[in-house]
Amino acid sequence: MHIKLLFHTPDPERAIAAAARLCYARVGASELMDTMEDAEIKRILKIIMGSGHLAALEHISYTFAIDGVSRAMTHQLVRHRLASYNQQSQRYVSYDDEPVFIIPPKVREAGGEAEAAYTKHCKESFESYRDLIDKGVHKEDARYLLPNAMETKIVVTMNTRELLHFFSLRCCRRAQWEIREAADKMLELVTPTAPYIFADAGAACRRTFCPEGSMACGNPFPRVFRDEL
Repeated sequence: MHIKLLFHTPDPERAIAAAARLCYARVGASELMDTMEDAEIKRILKIIMGSGHLAALEHISYTFAIDGVSRAMTHQLVRHRLASYNQQSQRYVSYDDEPVFIIPPKVREAGGEAEAAYTKHCKESFESYRDLIDKGVHKEDARYLLPNAMETKIVVTMNTRELLHFFSLRCCRRAQWEIREAADKMLELVTPTAPYIFADAGAACRRTFCPEGSMACGNPFPRVFRDEL
């Protein structure tokens, strides 16, 4: 898995504070961007994060390039609807050589016959895919044979509010291993850009009680208090 933060809104915390402050200011957001002191920015961010009035966070966006993940992972990722996606197309991309297949850690741990059976099925699926294409079947129809294990690439853009929601669900210990690994890496990349906003980002139990109820993992993360950092 390789994840790169391609770009993001410049000076995100100042931009968020300017958008929030505009509601009560006589001057425009442009002037607020230029004149607000750091202490004022921190004060405004503390208010909006503490109150849950997070609309201003939607003005800031982050774009990631995510490579080396499975189709099983991206099927989960695109369920986060308040985001934009462009994914490598199995309809148009030609796979002349055998692609990479993502092998889950538990399959590797099982080793022996289990890993061999997994790898064999992936290879046979691809061979059948190539055979159909050689027989004149269009890629868009032959691709039905390709497994979820097949490696893919995707570009993702999310606003800050949706990112926080994404992290709360996908950094959880109960999240599927591959999307959790992606979420952890994405959080690591964005935190330096807006350290106050992302100070307590991650699984919900970092901030409050676990929302999973009877499905809780029983091993919550330590609580984090933003203003003590």
